Amino acid sequence: MTGLPLAVDLVLGTTLLWLAWRALSSPDLFQAVALFIAFGVILGLVWARLDTIDIALAEIALGAGVTGALLLAALSQLQPAEVDARAAPSATGANEHQAGQPGQTAETADADEAQHKPAVFRALLAAVMGLLLLAALFGLGLVTWQLWEPSSGLTQQVNTHLPESGVEHPVTAVLLNFRGYDTLLEIAVLLLALIGVWSLATASNLGDTTPEPVLAALSRLLAPLMILVAAYLVWVGAHAPGGAFQAGSVLGAAGVLLRLSGWRLPAGAAGWPLRLVLALGVAVFAFIGIAVIGLGEPLLGYPTAWAKHAILVIELAATLSIGAILASLFIGGRP
Repeated sequence: MTGLPLAVDLVLGTTLLWLAWRALSSPDLFQAVALFIAFGVILGLVWARLDTIDIALAEIALGAGVTGALLLAALSQLQPAEVDARAAPSATGANEHQAGQPGQTAETADADEAQHKPAVFRALLAAVMGLLLLAALFGLGLVTWQLWEPSSGLTQQVNTHLPESGVEHPVTAVLLNFRGYDTLLEIAVLLLALIGVWSLATASNLGDTTPEPVLAALSRLLAPLMILVAAYLVWVGAHAPGGAFQAGSVLGAAGVLLRLSGWRLPAGAAGWPLRLVLALGVAVFAFIGIAVIGLGEPLLGYPTAWAKHAILVIELAATLSIGAILASLFIGGRP
């Protein structure tokens, strides 16, 4: 059985590379999105094999789940343009075929030659990009090969100050205490992305039609369970893998499922209450991080006695905001 873990790792690694290549090279956009979702699931398993359960949960929930739903929603909007793009090469091919017939004029021959020049340029550009990617892959492999020697990194410093962080899980301590500004900026980037989407268009009528009975029944069964899972991930993040991003992604997936089943926010809740929830994570995080300065602590440096409560409040607010932002991004426009 000693070779079984190595065989599992080889299968996962090979499958991951194959899915990445197929997702990038597939001419069918729907197939490419499906392969990307499968890639996210396998990548989550790879992270789990590396004992990084926090990253595995985030990758499967965000990389494969919510991002896959966003790509499918975008694909539904791009489908007519894709059909037009597919029809264009056929017309070009017909023209080229006619140009190759006897009796073509000099002007037609010049036009045919001009059409081949961009093709040559694209081939040269693809060759250059391929060489650059091979060089980057070689450098990445060289760096990875030199990482065989174990390195403790900042593990000792984190473990030393872990009792002062207010939580027992080192990943949560780093994300919300020792390097809290990183997490604050990540939530702010999500909010800015939603503002950008809302500035472009209004929400579509997705889900306004009568949903399939199976989907409606499934949403009524799964949505409460997903909300409970999100609450559990927030609570367990203090001493085990979990936290606001994992919980928020599950909450956002519940919102996507409810939206697909035809559920909509009441008109009164789609105004300032929704915007309050969207900004709650950044607002609470920034307020607590600035307020502690009055207690003699640095920015985002919580007093030891209040660190646990501060982190819990921040994670609850961030979970609600992340879930609402991800669900709103799926809708694709301002309500």
